[in-house]
Amino acid sequence: MSRLSALNTRLRLLYREIAKFGVVGIAGIGVNLVVFNLLRETTHLQTVRASIIATTVSIAFNYVGFRYFTYRDADRSGRGREIGLFVFFSAIGALIENGVLFLATYGMGWDGPLANNFFKFLGIGVATLFRFWSYRTWVFRSLPAKAVEQAEAILMTDAEHAARANATRKY
Repeated sequence: MSRLSALNTRLRLLYREIAKFGVVGIAGIGVNLVVFNLLRETTHLQTVRASIIATTVSIAFNYVGFRYFTYRDADRSGRGREIGLFVFFSAIGALIENGVLFLATYGMGWDGPLANNFFKFLGIGVATLFRFWSYRTWVFRSLPAKAVEQAEAILMTDAEHAARANATRKY
């Protein structure tokens, strides 16, 4: 495989990963904002407390989405480690997300439904950048390329083995 072809393959996989992360993330944002606004309207919780509860609910929702959709092919051997790291990095993301809301609400006095939702959404955006990096780097590690090739080789038929051998001889 040429370097250009390998780069193209890696970019396609990265785009696919970002798209899947985005689908789960958008659904998680929806869960987060719905729970946040329901808590604000139906309870007398302070803004940031309602936000922390909503963030916690969306973190649980997102774990299921990431584990079984976005990163379903990732190594599953260390599930306890994976959950521990997910909770750790999610907590840092929650601090980022709710820190933005806290500063806007209590530091700058911008308190009201529109301002709260705007700064909650802004905090989610900043925290999402951190979460994407940390989840793909530390939590949902991909299987090594060699292991993937070996697994594919086991599943290939004799005809596919022959086709692959002929394709590599041409280069």
